Parts: sequence; C-alpha cells; structure tokens
Amino acid sequence: MARLLRLIAGVVCVGLAASLAQAQAPALPPELEKVRAALEKYQDPIVAVHDGYFSTLGCVEFPSGGMGVHFLNPRLMGPVPDPLAPQILVYEPVGDKLRLVAAEWFIPLATGIKERPQLFGRPFDGPMEGHHPLMPTELHHYDLHVWLFKTNPAGMFNSTNPSVKCGTHGYSLKEQPAKLVPHR
Repeated sequence: MARLLRLIAGVVCVGLAASLAQAQAPALPPELEKVRAALEKYQDPIVAVHDGYFSTLGCVEFPSGGMGVHFLNPRLMGPVPDPLAPQILVYEPVGDKLRLVAAEWFIPLATGIKERPQLFGRPFDGPMEGHHPLMPTELHHYDLHVWLFKTNPAGMFNSTNPSVKCGTHGYSLKEQPAKLVPHR
C-alpha cells in the first residue's frame, strides 16, 4: 500500500510540475505557437547541444531583469532570420536544471545585412555592441528576444525579463545594457 501511495504521489507531482510549466508559458498568437511547438524539444538542453547549440556558460542578469543562459548555434548565422530557427536559445537556471524560457534571433552586422531586420511584425533591437564579457564588444549586431516559454511582465519582445533570475548559478554575470552603434 505504501508503494502505491508513493507511486500516486509521484504521478501527482509530475502532473503538477507539467501544469506549472504550462502556467508560466504565455498565451501566444498562432504564428508564435508554431515557433514554440518547433522549439519544444529544446526543453532538454542536451537535445539543443546535439543540434548544434553551444552554451555561453554565463547567466546574464541586468538591473532591469534577467536574460538567462544563452545557447548559440553558429550554423544558423546569416543576414535573413528564419522564424523557426533562432540562433540562440535562452535558459533560466532553476535549481540544478536549465529551463527553456525564450528564443533570440541574432544577426551580426558582419553578415552583410543592409537594414534593420524584422520578424513577427517587430523590428529587431540594435544595432548594438556585443554583450561583454560573454562576447566581444566589437561584435555589432541586431537581436530580437521572444519569451515563448515564460511570461515576461515587461513584454513578450523585451530583451530582459524581470522574473528571470540567475540566483546562485556558478557563472552569474551582472551586466549593463550594450551601447547602440550606427549601422553604416
């Protein structure tokens, strides 16, 4: 009987955890629902690594909110953003795990991009310097964050999320916003 009760308790806990994860995911328009569905497999960061995403190690937090741990896929770099293939996946450390919270489309000026890109009806932020210390300041780029897996009180397309915390993550980095640069 005790085994049965432990089994039932385990099932209930798994169900509650799944409900909590769903409760934290924002309601999305159909276009972004497709993106979230395409990226769902990356809830497991090991799957992301197997598909070419590599962790930048540090958890980024600004005075205005967190960005989390970025996983970058260099094979996806180019001047034209693919809505279903973001260059960066963003994870939040939760205990000893990483939880997928957002996607970021990242376009360096060095790709030859001619004008400010847009995606999902939104212009990208930038151009701006690279976010030191995780990237060289000389890496001028545009980026667009979309909080697909965690509600952002500051807005779905805001670069930081006040509810994302780095906590005691071993490589928590307190940063300042990158400087905007001219696009020549």
